Amino acid sequence: MNTTISDIPQRDIYTVSRLVRETRSVLENSFPLIWISGEISNLAQPASGHIYFSLKDEIAQVRCAMFRMKRQRLRFQPENGQQVMLRAKVSLYEARGEFQLIAEHMEPAGEGALRLAFEQLKQKLAAEGLFDAAHKQTIPGMPGQVGIITSPSGAAIRDLLTVLKRRFPALPVVIYPVQVQGEGAAEQMVHMLQLANQRNECDVLILSRGGGSLEDLQAFNDESLARAIHASRIPLVSGIGHEIDFTIADFVADQRAPTPSAAAELVSPDRAAWLRQLHQLGQRLRLIQTSRLRHHQEQLSTLRNRLLRQHPSQRLLQRAQRLDELNQRLRQAQQLYLVNLQHRLEKLWSSLTRLSPQQRIENRRHHYQLFAERLQRAMERRLMDKRTVLNQLARDLHTLSPLNTLSRGYAIVSREEDGHILRASSEVERGDRVNARLSQGSLVCRVEDINPAAKKES
Repeated sequence: MNTTISDIPQRDIYTVSRLVRETRSVLENSFPLIWISGEISNLAQPASGHIYFSLKDEIAQVRCAMFRMKRQRLRFQPENGQQVMLRAKVSLYEARGEFQLIAEHMEPAGEGALRLAFEQLKQKLAAEGLFDAAHKQTIPGMPGQVGIITSPSGAAIRDLLTVLKRRFPALPVVIYPVQVQGEGAAEQMVHMLQLANQRNECDVLILSRGGGSLEDLQAFNDESLARAIHASRIPLVSGIGHEIDFTIADFVADQRAPTPSAAAELVSPDRAAWLRQLHQLGQRLRLIQTSRLRHHQEQLSTLRNRLLRQHPSQRLLQRAQRLDELNQRLRQAQQLYLVNLQHRLEKLWSSLTRLSPQQRIENRRHHYQLFAERLQRAMERRLMDKRTVLNQLARDLHTLSPLNTLSRGYAIVSREEDGHILRASSEVERGDRVNARLSQGSLVCRVEDINPAAKKES
């Protein structure tokens, strides 16, 4: 039996690039994102910001790549010999035909993963000087207003408000509500800290939450939060967890308190102590007055004794007159001294009253109300001006609109084949189809005859 060339089946010959490309497609479409654990080896970190490494176990290994955008989200620094878990996509590197994993996420595996990330970040920030005492701000002894960054529904806020009310009820408090654990908590705290600095309405801030595990406190170990605390122009006290709990935020804060309640005591003056001090000053004033009066009385008694010893009647009369004069001056001086002291006391009390946070709050509230009314009037005037301009532009647009021209009986004619707008009869030929757009609807026409344009008169 004879076989012709046409009977031989055609061969489907692959190129190397086609084979690799189709193999990569099969791999990527066959595997979803997977979790895989292993040990890092052959770690390479070029200047591009990507990292390349091998992930191995006792039997096999696979090449891995993590690109810069994903690497920037890591909370720790990968190292050779470290056990990690990857969330990765199975793929193929076409240039060398190598099987590889594209890592989307990486975290230390096993016990102490969070602790390792904590220690690595702590060492990094300490090396940059974020924990240095030279950068710490002084906590004011008598703040005009206190800001609290914490969860509005947690136990910490109740403890803070209870302590502040007990120690100094007149101290105003602003609460910046945030989520203190879970996804997005660190970003919320960074936002509220920046907002507090923008408003600049508080003299000191408290960053706080109740106790919990290392995982519960993980939001306070965030690098962006640490840098926001370091950049804050307002002094910040951290009161996070219990006395044994330490976070990155504690190291960066201007002062750390072992508990939320202790943080409230640090930033608030003690009302009882202030009253005791005022009482002590009053007692000292009375003692000084009594002592000086006794001293003058003793001097007066001495002078009288000396006068009795110097018996001549003339000198006695002169000295008696001088004594009366001195006695009168002494009483006037004492009375004037007491009046001056009373005025000073009243002035100090008036100054203390003027510095009351409540009065400052009322003044600020009045200013804010005036500014709001001015802003409302300005917005109304601006809106009226814009509406006038818009109406004028609408009238101008209607005047210039081609549709307005069409309504006066004109038409726009274009070639049907390419939509070209016709301006001269020479642009078409007999038999061509043209579209004529009218004010309402359009016509499809065929050119039956062409009249050339009339020549202009000389």
